[in-house]
Formats: sequence, structure tokens, C-alpha cells
Amino acid sequence: MNDTPQSGRTAPAAAKTVQEYIDELPAWPDGTQLKSSPMTGMQWRIWSLAATGKFFEGYVVFMTGVALPLITRQFHIPPGANGIISAASLAGILFGSLLLGGLSDYFGRKRMFIAEMIIFCAFLALLLLCTNFLSLAVCLFGLGLALGCDYPTAHMIISESVPSNARGKLVLGAFGFQALGALGGTGMGCLVLVLDPDLSAWRWMYATALIPALAVTIARFFIVESPNWLAVRGEHEAAEASVTRLLHREPRYPVKVMLLRPETAGDHKPRSKPSFSALFNSRNRRATIFAAVPWFIQDLGTYGIGIFTPVILAAALGGGADHIRSLSDMIANSILAAKGAAMIDVLLLVGILFAIALADKYGRIWLQIIGFIGCAAGLLLASFSIDAAGEARIVLIFAGFMLFDFMTNLGPNAQTYLIAGEVFPTEVRGMGAGFAAAFAKIGAVATAFLFPILLVVIGTRALLFGLIITSIIGAAITWMYRIETTGVNLDEVGREPEAQPSATKKVAA
Repeated sequence: MNDTPQSGRTAPAAAKTVQEYIDELPAWPDGTQLKSSPMTGMQWRIWSLAATGKFFEGYVVFMTGVALPLITRQFHIPPGANGIISAASLAGILFGSLLLGGLSDYFGRKRMFIAEMIIFCAFLALLLLCTNFLSLAVCLFGLGLALGCDYPTAHMIISESVPSNARGKLVLGAFGFQALGALGGTGMGCLVLVLDPDLSAWRWMYATALIPALAVTIARFFIVESPNWLAVRGEHEAAEASVTRLLHREPRYPVKVMLLRPETAGDHKPRSKPSFSALFNSRNRRATIFAAVPWFIQDLGTYGIGIFTPVILAAALGGGADHIRSLSDMIANSILAAKGAAMIDVLLLVGILFAIALADKYGRIWLQIIGFIGCAAGLLLASFSIDAAGEARIVLIFAGFMLFDFMTNLGPNAQTYLIAGEVFPTEVRGMGAGFAAAFAKIGAVATAFLFPILLVVIGTRALLFGLIITSIIGAAITWMYRIETTGVNLDEVGREPEAQPSATKKVAA
């Protein structure tokens, strides 16, 4: 019996779209289909390089929470300016998402995928040489620019290169490296403090990312351009060559790629240059609201709680500012808080693992709604610690924050990122995902800047209650503007149903 799929036995099908080629399912000689299309080496390379971008984001942003006490003391930063350091990288992400992320619709996904890492490495190197508060803020802002560009670009370069039925878990799998980065950044900060208990230790923390970032930058030169983007621009020959490289297998299949041309593709006509205003027309307005507003609400809690978890834990564990008498006290306090934050951040990783497993099975909408409600429950639990004492206080804080981290990565933190790169048509996907990420980072910046101030002015209880209310609002808006994208062919997004060509997905491999 022949137990291997056959190659070269069936003539190539008629012209198809890029996504139809990617989604084709190999079949055994008796017609039995595989459950999914096997990923090629190029597809895995694209995925892994995109995943590293998310790792660097979590690594740098969450490491700031550990480095902040050292930076504050070394540069004599007044308490009111602490928020500027925490918010600098987030402000950069905001502007990077809005100004650079959308450029991938003009210059291509690959070019911006490379450019963002060059910017990241340049500002990371400069950060290590900072000598004052202003230069530090500028460099952190520059790092944010690169990370902001990565939000839409990394998502698109994955989602436009992988099968539709596996898109959710692959995009979220890459996004999960943000949680690994958060855990790694917090853990590395703690390790550096142990090995080098000095005010300048924060420089070594950030330096640990430089060599890996340079390696990733070089590797990104050796991937293919998104064939979906090329096809939408009418560059069909280049798109066909890109599909051929993307789907390179042994034995070779498809032998010859023939994409739909404008004269035969119905809705597959070359698009005019995308306009930012297109995000708010009748065709895309609902998608823009659905992608941007819940993400904004989610970032209010995730970045505020995430960045300042070490600070909150230090106070809760009896290591607040009033207890610091010397540099050694401050270092010990930072190490203790970092260890606690690292333990809590593990739940970010657990949450994203559940999201990867469930997103393509149960859909994005329900996971996002359940996640928002779970975040509210976790914050409510943490708020009970305010009236508790001793061991009960510590248990409630840890339990509340751990539940929050798990539910945010199961739901809104993961799903908002996934949805933003799926609900827009290809020709404005970069701008749409970039705008959603930028709008979300308004919430992150506001939280990072105001969180230390609000902790003093209104107190922990009122701050947590405010985040509880916003989480419930996030669940409501998700339901009101829901657009389910689970398993949807990206060629069909934003198109009229009657214009969608039928896909031939059962082919002989």
C-alpha cells in the first residue's frame, strides 16, 4: 500500500488567490485530506522572527519596572517624573504604531519588518550610554517607536503567510513571546541585581538584549515579502515568485503558481493607494471601533498593573519607601519585588497558552469577553487585600494579580492583538492594525504616567475599582461591535459576499 501523499500526479488547478494556495489541503491517493496544511520552512522562519519582536517588547517594557528605582536614584529623578520614564517607551509604541505601522501598506511588510529592528538596535545601544534623564527618556521613546511598528507588521507578516485554520494559534503563539519577554525581563532584572548590586546595574539589564536583537535584524533580511500585499498592489509576477518561495517543499508543490489577475479576479483588482480616512468609512468603521476601543481599555489595566507590580508588591511586602535607609536596602527591596513580580508574570504565560489552544476552537469574541470579566474579578480580589492584614493580605494580592494576568492573556491582551490584524481588508490592514495599537497605547501611556500619581492621590482601592469598571465596559463593547474572524480567509475580509470566488481547497499534494 502506498502510504505517502502523491506529488505531480494532478495538473495544477485554475488560477487562485494567494490565500487559497496557502490554505490548500494535501490529500492521500484515496481522497482523504489532512486536517491542516503542513507549514514550510519559510513559514516557520517568518513566524519565529515575528515572535522575537514580541519577546523584546515584553522584555524591555517590563524590565523597566525593575530598573525604575535604580534609574530614579542615579539621575535624581523627582517622584512626579517617574511616570515619564515608565511612559516613554509606551508613548513610542503609540507613535510607532500610528506613524510607522501603517507604512507597511506603502513600502511592504518585509521592509518595515527590517526597519523596526534597525531602529530598535540603534536606540538600545544609545540607551546604554545615557547620562541624564532627558537622554534616557528619548532612548526609551525610540525603543517604543520600533516596538510600535512591530505591532501591526509582525501580525500581518504572519497572518498573510499561514493557513487560515491555524492563523489564530500561530499569531497568538508569537504574541505569547511577549509574556515570555515579560517574565524574562523581570527575571533578568532580578539576576543582574543579585550579580551586580549597584546603581548602574540597569545598564546591564538592557544590554542583555542587544546581541540577540542584532542577530534577529540580520535574519529578517532573508524572508519573503508578503505575497498578499504584492498581489493587492497588482505586482502579480512578484507575488507568484513570493508564493513559490513561501510554499517551497520537497517534493515541490505547487509546481507552478498562477494567481488570479484583475481581468479574471472579480474583486481582485489593483487597489488605489490606501488612505487613512478609509478606516472610518462605512465599510471599515465598525472594524475600527471593534479593533481599537477594547484594546485601549485592556491596556489601561495590563500596563499599569504589569509595570508597577514590583512597586505594589514592595509596598505590600513591607518594603515601601519609608523602609529604605540605604542603597543596599533599596537593592534588596528591588530584588524581593522582582521575584514576586516574576512569579506573578508566570500566569501571563499560562494564560497565553490557553488562548493559543482555544482561539481557533471557540473563537475570539467569547474569549475576549470572558477575559475582561475575569480581569475584573482578579482586580476585585486584589482590592480585598487593602482591608486585610498579615499573611491574608499577601495571599489576596498575589491571588488577585495572578488571576488578572491569566485572564488578560487568555482574553483581551491576546485577542485584541489577534483581532486587529484580521478585521481589515489587506489594502488598509497595516493602517488599521497600527491605528488600533496606537489608540490602545494612549491608554497604556496614560496609565503608566498617571499610575504612580494616582496611587498617592486617590489610593490603591479607588484605582483598582476604576480598572474593574473599565474591564466590564470592555466586555460590553466587545459584544456590541463583535466581528468573528475565526478561520476566515483573509481574502474575504471587507469584500462583498457575492464577489468572493469559490476556493478549491482539496488538492493532491
